Amino acid sequence: MKSIPFKSFLKLPNLIKFGSFVVLLIWFWFSLPQPIFNTPYSSLLFDKNNELLAAQIAPDGQWRFPASDSISYKYEQALLHFEDQFFYYHPGVNPISIGRALVQNITANHIVSGGSTITQQLIRMSRDGKQRNLYQKLIEFVLSIRLELSYSKKEILNLYASHAPFGGNVVGLETASWRYYGRPSSKLSWGETTTLAVLPNSPSLIYPGKNHRILLAKRNRLLDKLAKNDIIDSLTCELAKAEDLPQKPKALPQLAPHLLTRAINDGQQGKSIQTSLDIHIQESCNRIIAQHYAHLKENQIQNAAALIIDVKSGKVLAYVGNTPGEDINSGHQVDLITCNRSSGSILKPFLYSLMIKESQVLPHTLLADIPTQISGYAPKNFNKRYDGAVKASDALARSLNIPAVLMLQKYGVDKFRNKLKELGFTSINRSADNYGLSLILGGAEVNLWDLGSAYASLSRMLQFYTNESSEYSSDLYFHASYKSSFTYTVQNKSFNDIMGAAPVYHAFDALKEMNRPVDGVNWSLYKSSRKIAWKTGTSFGHRDAWSVGITPQYVVAVWVGNADGEGRPGLTGGAVAAPILFDIFKSLPASTWFDKPYDDMVKLVVCKKSGYKASFNCSEIDSLDIAVAGERTKACPYCKRINLDKTGQYRVNADCYRVSDMIQKSYLVLPPAMEWYYQRKNPLYQTRPPYLEGCMSQDNENIDIIYPKNNTRLFIPKNFGGLLERSVFQAAHSTAGSTIYWHIDNKYIGSTKGVHKKEVLTELGKHTLTLIDDKGERITRNFEVLLSEK
Repeated sequence: MKSIPFKSFLKLPNLIKFGSFVVLLIWFWFSLPQPIFNTPYSSLLFDKNNELLAAQIAPDGQWRFPASDSISYKYEQALLHFEDQFFYYHPGVNPISIGRALVQNITANHIVSGGSTITQQLIRMSRDGKQRNLYQKLIEFVLSIRLELSYSKKEILNLYASHAPFGGNVVGLETASWRYYGRPSSKLSWGETTTLAVLPNSPSLIYPGKNHRILLAKRNRLLDKLAKNDIIDSLTCELAKAEDLPQKPKALPQLAPHLLTRAINDGQQGKSIQTSLDIHIQESCNRIIAQHYAHLKENQIQNAAALIIDVKSGKVLAYVGNTPGEDINSGHQVDLITCNRSSGSILKPFLYSLMIKESQVLPHTLLADIPTQISGYAPKNFNKRYDGAVKASDALARSLNIPAVLMLQKYGVDKFRNKLKELGFTSINRSADNYGLSLILGGAEVNLWDLGSAYASLSRMLQFYTNESSEYSSDLYFHASYKSSFTYTVQNKSFNDIMGAAPVYHAFDALKEMNRPVDGVNWSLYKSSRKIAWKTGTSFGHRDAWSVGITPQYVVAVWVGNADGEGRPGLTGGAVAAPILFDIFKSLPASTWFDKPYDDMVKLVVCKKSGYKASFNCSEIDSLDIAVAGERTKACPYCKRINLDKTGQYRVNADCYRVSDMIQKSYLVLPPAMEWYYQRKNPLYQTRPPYLEGCMSQDNENIDIIYPKNNTRLFIPKNFGGLLERSVFQAAHSTAGSTIYWHIDNKYIGSTKGVHKKEVLTELGKHTLTLIDDKGERITRNFEVLLSEK
């Protein structure tokens, strides 16, 4: 179609001319693309003070930081004096500059100046790939004017600085500042700033060699121009000229790469992400993990992770997702803070606190620690030993498994599972029947994020209670956050707390003891003036090692192991995770300790020997600050008043001794199985005297069967000869040196004295085991023998 000559256009009716003008105006208004740049950006992670922690290159392979909202005074002055001194006075194009460039190019007989304004250069960059010809130049003129109508001068400068090329795959001022100088542009000197101001004009000059001499001359001419125009003084000019030019690009910081990946997966790709992390704490934590990894990898332990949470705010201060390394076969790229792993014993403090809250135990209540089988499940302590009876607080501090399993059996698996979900454990998603009693010993999977958050919530709740008029709030329980803008507010104060202040205090108090053996490690070497409530955990097969430490200010959570789940000898919470924990705490500012929540406590008279609420039979008592729920616990069942003869050497009863001649004495009387193990660990334990000759026990209280329990089903395999294997049965007697006579189905099979273990060969089917001691006391248990498939 032929174009309409201008003279012919003038002869057209006014309505058509007006319509054409409107169409042209509409085209002009909508000619500017939105957004100006449709390019991907690098993803950046900053700490709470805007220090760069990590960066990921843009999907197109360019290092291009997200557009900034401002530029420094130094860079603005350097850029304007080099590129466009009349930037603030022209409408996007500068006819004077174009005319001057045209004269210069004609005189030189080649192109020496383009005459383009910063606005025009910005439009040209946004239309990357377009041919350089007169038609495209006219389009750039129009778009430049259009750009000035919609964007302020400051916005145009920011867009230019964010998208200008600086050599290689370095795009944008902030990118160049970090790649060439290792810091933000706001902290650059005049020499550094002017170098970057002239670089987009000829990005290839950044490469070393003769190009550097040209770049140096350009920079120095710009410095002279700034000095001539009184932007800088002569001394500043000379000092800036003395600065060296940058060499090869610097590597960007990668202090928290796993958190950056997590933020990208959370929808933050291509953005500048400000976090709550503290770069100094992050660097320290990275260094500690790297130091320990140097030794761990000698045992083929490849991975470790650590999380530090500020208790009051719930913000993350350090996030080390894994050990340093490039070997993809070693799993260094996996973020182990969010990975679900077997919990080991790390959940025991929650059960301890819940049982105190619900009046089922007191801090020093004696718990059974004896060989145990429950429906075929036979938990074992880490050291394969038994204390017979142990204080609840000691069982927690030493992480004994058998007392924990017995506590969970009493508390209820389903109820404990639901409480863990209330505390924020997102990975507790199977039924209580599926977990069973192993829930407390690693049958569940948890992750560092949930674990650290839950312990931080308990610490926060306890402090809130003691600091805020003894009130609770549901708003205190929440997951930690790595976002700098995260805040929480307390709203609901009429809240029946999940755990309770005093129960949590009792748990933390039990866990602060340093001189305690855990996983075979003596932690007296780690004694310090700092009080830290700390707990370790080790999963079955030595696959996961956990450690968590709690103070009023910080929670530190550590995991060590192999990302692929391979177990290693010596991979225990006490041996490999706790040392990292304590090194991290040493690097943190000193913490205080928790105040007692007196309003959630009462003075309770407690039996010194058993730890239960004192009864009339307790001869040694103490008055302790105990959780209010302790008032509802049962009285001591173990202290008993024993009738003795007038010499105090023998037990007697009314059937064989005159009541008026009897004396009474209080004894701690444990069940026979508990007593048998307890007295071997406690040489000062005073057993009851034997009965006076002619006196008989009136109760079956001296003999007990440790294994098998009543109505147990025993699965026995066959040996190579096709015969059933033998089983080892075990009993206990409260009187040392007593003889026990063993019978199965009323058939005598032998006797034991002192140590009561008996190898037994039985047939398939149901049987009755009967034990009789040398005083005639008897006990009976039923059991069934089934053929094991293994």
